[in-house]
Amino acid sequence: MALPIEDYALIGDRGTAALVGKDGSIDWLCLPRFDSPACFAALLGTEENGRWLLAPADEVVATSRQYLDGTACLETTFTVEDGEVVLLDVMPVGDDRADVVRRLTCTRGTVRIRHDWVVRTDYGHVRPWVSREQAHGNEVVVAVAGPDKLVLRGPHLPRGHDGHHSDEFEMTAGDEVTFSTTWVRSWRDIPRPLGFDERIDATTAGQREWSARSPGNVPHADMVRRSLLTLLLMTHAETGGIVAAPTTSLPEDFGGERNWDYRFCWLRDAALTLESLLGAGYAQEALQWRNWLLRAVAGDPADLQIMYTVDGGRQLPEREVPHLPGYADSRPVRIGNGAVSQRQNDVLGEVMIALELARDAGLEETHNSWSLQRALVDELAERWDEPDNGLWEIRGPQRHFTHSRVMVWVAFDRAVKAVEQHGLDGPVARWRELRDRVREEILDKGLDHERGTFTQHYDTTSVDASLLTIPLVGFLPGDDPRVLGTIDAVITDLDDGGLLLRYRTETGVDGIAGDEHPFLACSFWLVSALAKAGRRDQAMELMDRLCGLANDVGLLSEEYDARHGRMAGNFPQAFSHLALVQAALALR
Repeated sequence: MALPIEDYALIGDRGTAALVGKDGSIDWLCLPRFDSPACFAALLGTEENGRWLLAPADEVVATSRQYLDGTACLETTFTVEDGEVVLLDVMPVGDDRADVVRRLTCTRGTVRIRHDWVVRTDYGHVRPWVSREQAHGNEVVVAVAGPDKLVLRGPHLPRGHDGHHSDEFEMTAGDEVTFSTTWVRSWRDIPRPLGFDERIDATTAGQREWSARSPGNVPHADMVRRSLLTLLLMTHAETGGIVAAPTTSLPEDFGGERNWDYRFCWLRDAALTLESLLGAGYAQEALQWRNWLLRAVAGDPADLQIMYTVDGGRQLPEREVPHLPGYADSRPVRIGNGAVSQRQNDVLGEVMIALELARDAGLEETHNSWSLQRALVDELAERWDEPDNGLWEIRGPQRHFTHSRVMVWVAFDRAVKAVEQHGLDGPVARWRELRDRVREEILDKGLDHERGTFTQHYDTTSVDASLLTIPLVGFLPGDDPRVLGTIDAVITDLDDGGLLLRYRTETGVDGIAGDEHPFLACSFWLVSALAKAGRRDQAMELMDRLCGLANDVGLLSEEYDARHGRMAGNFPQAFSHLALVQAALALR
């Protein structure tokens, strides 16, 4: 079985990303893109499904790790009885290649190193043809299968046996060795070796420049900085698409079926990420994401999808991968996401918030960018009163979810403000009238008047953590009695070990078997809502606890099992990190 989720760290080149375990094994890597098939897939299976291990062969008595300050370059220190070795893991950025560089430095004594390079393409299914070849004056190991070619370089190249390439060698104090794995299309020549020092230095310099712009006048500024850098790693450098997570099928319910592929670009998640970046002062990034949005949704507004591939593609059908046993025996492993065809009425509201913030930050609208927004709002005006699948992508019957209705109000509200405050043209009288109608409906049908709380949807008295966003988007003030009642009801009904569930799965609203753990973004929403309500001490106490749930290198998963003290769901999760940034800004 793979390591606990919290024992992994993320490295990436803004084209794809890898998960590196505390044991020195890269157990997940899709090449060349986030949503490409994995060539190291041990995370969802065993080492037979592909991994790259570099670690001491002898018993490790202590392990510590950290990111080099202000970067996503991972440094792991292994201590054995007779010595110590430091492993640096880097994915160089900005060179239009897909490389993983691993450098070992022996800092004390003598350490025997185990090297295991197991390539399996097509999500751990296909064993490639592996050979040793001469290239650019050095021997390399080359693995080829179908469209993929992976090239291993280094001073101690492992020998092949039974589908593995393994080796052991000894290092003494002062020794340094560097290995790299490079992906290219199988029909292309073996690429030239990197200048390792130059590429590592350029990568660290660029990431430190990014991190240096992170706000320092916020609670848990170090976690905010790490979260912003993590969000950067999940933003494709060329296309501007922002993925929700670099993984698929890490379970929300261990041993269950709540396993989803998050390696795609949700309009909602990307818009929320943009809100966090803009709030933290990263204004220029808004332009690249807006350009991605324009390309992705171009066409008939009626064909708007809730998610797209990294390059804006529309085809991401959901299928199961039966050859992988799943993390912690959680089946099925899914590739693609069937929610792509759902109707989620909240999405446009999130997009309009992000674009309004971009305008406020000085990003000027073009003819195309505003025309697109007008068309999307006009399309919503024709269908705003339809039920939907909601924020949580329920696979049960569609409902009139209160959060979705609030975000419909937001879409019209931000469209009105674009005309009134920024001088853009549009049918503002109609948008204003629809905004008022939606508001009246929500206050009538989405409110439990006896209990003084908003409800998950119009046909229930149950609550939902998404209701905490009502004061955050400006629908009502944070100290409104109906907001205060909702905060208290959510805390009372959805608490699980001091953290918040999204909703109670036993209601059957989502149409999926099994249970799940508290969703971290919801607890960060509670921090923000408490801050808006003037309950700052309570908000800070929760913020401190939430930041304490991050792993040793500051990363958060989608959910957290408070009873067993472990992470759950896809990792790292953009939603958790962006909500952390927003909570810190709300407390500021």
